[in-house]
Amino acid sequence: MSASDTLTRPLLRENPVTFHVLGICSALAITNSLNSALIMSLALTCVLVLSNASISLIRKHLPGSVRIIIQITVIASAVTIVDELLSAFLPDVARTLSVYISLIVTNCIVLGRAEACAMSQPVRKAVLDAVGNGLGFSLVLISVAVIRELFGSGSLLGYQILELVSNGGWYQPNEMMLLPPSAFFIVAGLVWLNRTWYKEQVEKPDFKPASVEVDEIYSS
Repeated sequence: MSASDTLTRPLLRENPVTFHVLGICSALAITNSLNSALIMSLALTCVLVLSNASISLIRKHLPGSVRIIIQITVIASAVTIVDELLSAFLPDVARTLSVYISLIVTNCIVLGRAEACAMSQPVRKAVLDAVGNGLGFSLVLISVAVIRELFGSGSLLGYQILELVSNGGWYQPNEMMLLPPSAFFIVAGLVWLNRTWYKEQVEKPDFKPASVEVDEIYSS
């Protein structure tokens, strides 16, 4: 796979959320605010880049029996660095997202890319893969957050976009959009759209229903 494919395929064709269905917890939990979604997207992308680069550098020296333990340790270290930087420069955001930032350690996207790419690719390709998957994750997270915040409160990043009825405008906010179930349905819609466009992503059924002839039913 070329460098450009490594960077661009995770955006839509092999998006970690809509194709692999990973990282759903973040999409459900923090996308009621575009600001939170942007910070989480940046944090996860930074962790991906740091962990992929570090693991790729040491991949030839990792015994197979302990590689998962070392990968998790590297990822946890990257998460700690990102969390400390947020606490230093964006303390309010850090307090709001502290639990979710910590949970990046268990995010399947990060560990999955470390195992699938960083363990077998040179640093340059591992970093490109990390950036591509981070951008793919960010694309979904930001899309969900824009829909939820815009239609849930009529605003984006603190700026009023839709004039609310309570302020003499025309839009009645749909508060259901700010609840986690709305994110579930929006993500499901994005998965459906992606698999409608890329037909090869549609999964084949595990089994085919048995066909029974009408004559067989009456004869039995």
